[in-house]
Amino acid sequence: MEHYTDVRPQSNRTRGLTHTSPIEVSLQAALDALGDPIRRRIVRELADVPDWTRACGTFSHLPVAKSTLSHHFSVLRNVGLLEQRDEGARRLNRLRQEEFDHRFPGLLALVLEEERQG
Repeated sequence: MEHYTDVRPQSNRTRGLTHTSPIEVSLQAALDALGDPIRRRIVRELADVPDWTRACGTFSHLPVAKSTLSHHFSVLRNVGLLEQRDEGARRLNRLRQEEFDHRFPGLLALVLEEERQG
């Protein structure tokens, strides 16, 4: 797990927030995470915006409960696709595209092209 030392102190909310490096992830885990259409949509939407500009709460348009959405974010974070940080009451997201592409060349490109092909 990666640990960041140059960030502000963790709040109670983020103390359990861990980020997995894509290097630590198996291909099967990456495929399992990207096998869910809601998670693929989250990834595509994050790819279309600058880092740290989309909060988790802005995904409320997706057809799942808030708790399920939180689970999807956790799965994506645990396979190294997302990095998250808290700013006030908002949890912001960054798609770790470069790091993930280095570990699994071409896999993320397939996910990002999916909507354009359909």
